[in-house]
Amino acid sequence: MELTKKFVKAKRPCADGYRWFIRHGHDNRDYQHLLDALVADGRVDDACWLLTQFGPTDALLVLDGLEADAIVFAGSLRVRAGIDIAGVLRAGRMIRAGGGIRAGGAIVAGEDVESGAGIFGGATLDAGGHVKAAWGVEAEGAIRCGGNLRAGWDLRGADAIDVAGNAQIGQDLIAQGAVRCGKGIRAGGVIDARDTVHAGHGIEAGESIDCGRHLEAGWGIRSRGAILAEGAIKAGESLHAEDEIRAGAGYGIFAGLDVRVDAWEASAKVFAGRRPEGLMSGWWEGAAA
Repeated sequence: MELTKKFVKAKRPCADGYRWFIRHGHDNRDYQHLLDALVADGRVDDACWLLTQFGPTDALLVLDGLEADAIVFAGSLRVRAGIDIAGVLRAGRMIRAGGGIRAGGAIVAGEDVESGAGIFGGATLDAGGHVKAAWGVEAEGAIRCGGNLRAGWDLRGADAIDVAGNAQIGQDLIAQGAVRCGKGIRAGGVIDARDTVHAGHGIEAGESIDCGRHLEAGWGIRSRGAILAEGAIKAGESLHAEDEIRAGAGYGIFAGLDVRVDAWEASAKVFAGRRPEGLMSGWWEGAAA
């Protein structure tokens, strides 16, 4: 793709960025060449803006390893070993590494982000497709995934976590913000979030679930420990905890919200170490031995 002055100006760039484009004589230059020149001149934000405006390409860059201050690539990045970027790591399409992926700034991909080890972002992690890591996934900002998210170890976010598909975590899910999942959440360890946790399907934890606000699932919620929330607990089907189930003061616990009342005994069971206070709906199955 060649970018002319007229073509770029039609996108209404900032005055300073357009002056840079004119001054450096990039008229009719290749798209990726312009992105590289902007990054080399320390104008990473302008390079990201340009990629947002003109979109991805089908280019594929294959490398043995990748270390840089920042990179903005319009196509897909495929790295046989690891990726270590001091600032922003952005690709118009896929980012795939045989080793770890680490960036001091944001990690942004129009499609999948895949790592043969761990993924760490010093700011946001934003993938238009799936996120997959053999080890853990961590970001110092929000985590957004347009497909399924799979982490062999922990999933940790310093802000909100938003997954369009399923979230499957081998160990703990820790979030300082809200957790929203379009389908199911399954964690081998604890689920600990400082805000609302919402799943369109079910929620399952190998240990306790501790939610700073409301806990909601379209299907059931199951924990091998306690189910705790500072707000309401709402399940479309059953609630099962091997320890206690406890909502916040003044809030209720609801099971079977998407089940007919005459089917509660089969599909809206509530099981816990003792009968929860504030149980508003569902079929109380009994306490654990």
